[in-house]
Amino acid sequence: MHEAKTQLSKLVERALAGEEITITRRGKAVVRLAPVEQRKIPFSELRGTMPELKMADDWDELPEDMARAFGMID
Repeated sequence: MHEAKTQLSKLVERALAGEEITITRRGKAVVRLAPVEQRKIPFSELRGTMPELKMADDWDELPEDMARAFGMID
């Protein structure tokens, strides 16, 4: 375990390269380092999984109080 702590960066690089890394404690395997599988999800698979986004009709209008605060109007 101590060696794994001091060599963690190297062990992670080895695991990313495909090597199976097992960390032991008192001679017994306790942890296995393995890369996380990165899965790219096509946009088409996301359709219907998220709520529909709706915007107010005046979304692009600056409220008068904010315009005043920014000195845009008196």
